[in-house]
Amino acid sequence: MPTKIKILSKQDCHLCDQAKEIVLRITRALPVEIEVIDIENDPELVKLYGHDIPVIFLNDCKIFKHRVDENKLQKLLKRELE
Repeated sequence: MPTKIKILSKQDCHLCDQAKEIVLRITRALPVEIEVIDIENDPELVKLYGHDIPVIFLNDCKIFKHRVDENKLQKLLKRELE
């Protein structure tokens, strides 16, 4: 099963843009699938995460909210990909 990162985001979100940039930079050379979901397209996601984005999931496990810790992400991915 491939390693997957899901980013819950929305338009005009500075923290979301930063999170996406960090995730893309760190995973560029790794076998990781990245899915970016705009929560504004899903009322249930807006209700759940409206004020808490970005939210980052690694294989359906929430690992970050609001900000991405680069070092922690690298460690989690290394562990996941071993």
